[in-house]
Amino acid sequence: MRSSPRHRARALVLQGLYQQQLSGNAGDAIRMQLAESAGYSKSDTDYFATLWAGVTRDYAALLERVAPHLDRRMQDLSPVERSIVVIGTWELEHRVDIPYRVVINEAVELAKSYGGTDGHKFVNGVLDKVATELRAGEITAERSARAGPNV
Repeated sequence: MRSSPRHRARALVLQGLYQQQLSGNAGDAIRMQLAESAGYSKSDTDYFATLWAGVTRDYAALLERVAPHLDRRMQDLSPVERSIVVIGTWELEHRVDIPYRVVINEAVELAKSYGGTDGHKFVNGVLDKVATELRAGEITAERSARAGPNV
């Protein structure tokens, strides 16, 4: 499967968040390093910049938003799972132009590519709960449209 430029941008942000968690390096230094990486030119560079700025600026608040939806302690999440749910939560909260199903699917695909064996199931479950909180109107409208007109 060929990945879209936006998917590649998400993957770069995931790599940067992972690196930041393990190394503690400054966000600006990591962003510059990612911008010099081989895959950067094939990514949606504008989206990468927006997503990186958002998740690094709001990282602590995003973790707080996710915490009530976890079945384990935040520190027990792998750095990959933590990064993916942060990316997905930021998109659910700030990019209402992206349908919630697309946000969750993209996060699941990242988890399948970079996470542990069943990490994608965990990511899906957490982001589904976050979406129910942040995108209740969109979810209700979608369900109503699927149900069709009342007879």
